[in-house]
Amino acid sequence: MSITNPLLDFSGLPRFGDIRPEHITPAIEALLAECKATVETLEAPGLPASWDSFVTPLDDATERLGRAWGIVGHLNSVVDTPEQRAAYNENLPRVTEFWTALSQNEALYAKYKALRASPEFDTLAPARKKIVENSLRDFRLGGAELTDAAKERFAAIQERQAELSQKFSEHVLDATNAWSLLIEDEAELAGLPDDAKQAARERAEQDGKPGYKFTLHFPSYFPVLQYADKRELREQIYRANATRASEFGPAELDNTPLMKELLALRAEEAALLGYASFAEVSLVPKMAETPAEVEGFLRDLAARAKPYAQRDVQELQAFAKVELGLDELKPWDVAYASEKLREKRYSFSEQELKQYFPEPKALGGLFRVIETLFGVRVKPDEAPVWHPDVRFHRIEALDGRLLGQFYIDLYAREGKRSGAWMDDARGRRLRPDGSLQTPVTYLTCNFSAPVGGKPAVFTHDEVLTLFHEFGHGLHHMLTRVEELGVAGINGVEWDAVELPSQFMENFCWEWEVLSHMTGHVDTGAPLPRALYDKMIAAKNFQAGMQTVRQIEFSLFDMLLHGSFDPAGEVTIQQLLDAVREEVAVLVPPPFNRFQNSFSHIFAGGYAAGYYSYKWAEVLSADAYGKFEEHGGLNPATGAEFLETILSVGGSRPALDSFVAFRGRKPSIDALLRHNGMAEPVAA
Repeated sequence: MSITNPLLDFSGLPRFGDIRPEHITPAIEALLAECKATVETLEAPGLPASWDSFVTPLDDATERLGRAWGIVGHLNSVVDTPEQRAAYNENLPRVTEFWTALSQNEALYAKYKALRASPEFDTLAPARKKIVENSLRDFRLGGAELTDAAKERFAAIQERQAELSQKFSEHVLDATNAWSLLIEDEAELAGLPDDAKQAARERAEQDGKPGYKFTLHFPSYFPVLQYADKRELREQIYRANATRASEFGPAELDNTPLMKELLALRAEEAALLGYASFAEVSLVPKMAETPAEVEGFLRDLAARAKPYAQRDVQELQAFAKVELGLDELKPWDVAYASEKLREKRYSFSEQELKQYFPEPKALGGLFRVIETLFGVRVKPDEAPVWHPDVRFHRIEALDGRLLGQFYIDLYAREGKRSGAWMDDARGRRLRPDGSLQTPVTYLTCNFSAPVGGKPAVFTHDEVLTLFHEFGHGLHHMLTRVEELGVAGINGVEWDAVELPSQFMENFCWEWEVLSHMTGHVDTGAPLPRALYDKMIAAKNFQAGMQTVRQIEFSLFDMLLHGSFDPAGEVTIQQLLDAVREEVAVLVPPPFNRFQNSFSHIFAGGYAAGYYSYKWAEVLSADAYGKFEEHGGLNPATGAEFLETILSVGGSRPALDSFVAFRGRKPSIDALLRHNGMAEPVAA
């Protein structure tokens, strides 16, 4: 029997071809009603606090809501339309209210505490014990121990934060989509690669206009910064990108007041829970224990990296002055001068290298790495999709068993949030009827689409991004845990969740991998060894600059949610300026409003957690060191990584998983070595 509302059909994969904005409200209302009825049943004092009678039915009801709302949120990110956005925003407060009420439910909290104290707890499998412990922690963080009045305020804070985060994201997307630049004279585009000009021409043609259209989507604007000889053009597009969603644009898209209110609400939430700052709240479920520990880690890394970064800048400034006639290196000159320096020093350009990574070869190479390391097969599969560009695949065991499936949406387009991310469509679990639900993943990027009838070609940075997001996907799809709460990425500490993703990036530098995943887009010729050697020589080009830039963002985020007072005299901009004075080697111009589009921390779940990228990079570099010790693409070491890290998901602490793989605690040495920062900089 066909289910009329596709969002209520959980019999298989999402019916993306059938889902319309008008389905959202009735589906969410029905699922909320179902969840509330289940909760009411489970609250009954006579119901035993056992796994089967209590945890399982709660999981069943809430999973359906989570999956349906996950589909709605995904569509909102990848095919944003006015109708889709309106339906999402209409239901966001209802969904937020439900999850907040659930996390504050004293009866359910008491049942979890009773289960934890019961003899049954000792008989539970480790994964189930972890779920119970996580649930008790989440009830405390959700306000279950607050007074009724405080609970009411806490709930209002959660709802308002959800609304503000969504508005922040909308403002960034709308500001990105609102700006474009049409250039009719091709001479203005001197230095720009042919494929970038071709893409700009096709964008203009789609608007029925002559010339070349540039936007603030990364594949459109960044080649201008990197290659355009005309300095005024670089400045124009840099300024437009650096002032998105700020006071320099339409007032209705300015994120400045949203940021202030979000920070104030987060600080109030922390105070209600008895913490000194939101940073402390954020760290409760993470590996790092205190804000001071994170700040110490970041400052230690900054002290090690800054001499290298300063050397990078001095070299770039000297080169720009002598070779390019730029007496003062402006922010819109950095990418351009860096590319010219790379070309001179290493005798190759990113544009030259890019021609060897057409999409079919890049994906094929990625799949070969996965198949070699983890003993699986990746095959094309079929499913309804939300856009014609989306592909669907399956991962099977060698005996043909389905392990997981994934959607891959690679190209930038209007109505699609910028950046790259992985999200789960559903998790692995053993259903109540005994059947196994396999995991499904969304993998989303914003690369350049095909132009001129050729396949899309990716920069090496984009290949790194592809491997990165797929690492998250593997963490979710190759889990062997059958309890939803800790299967795949569920329940993994936020500052360890980047371990598999950053780990996968390392293989993009291996000759054994690249020789099988490259083929010139015009000739099919594989990557020449001489070009590979140049690429490896340039691997740590400006690694110091890149490292301190990430530390700048991470320290800003931690201080913003730690010691910063949203109601004080110091502004967000002034805090960022102070952080830059401490760690940065390239300071942006006064008009730069990076923070106004810093979606990771204001709309993406990384609040007081952006440091995770660097924290997990220590883990991933050290883990990859074991592969280096055993020859790189080694199936036996891959099987160990699968067994000790990927397969266990969040069923045990991430540090325990790391130690199980590496035989010891992590060391920062591998990270410094991988980034070419193991030796002191010569005076």
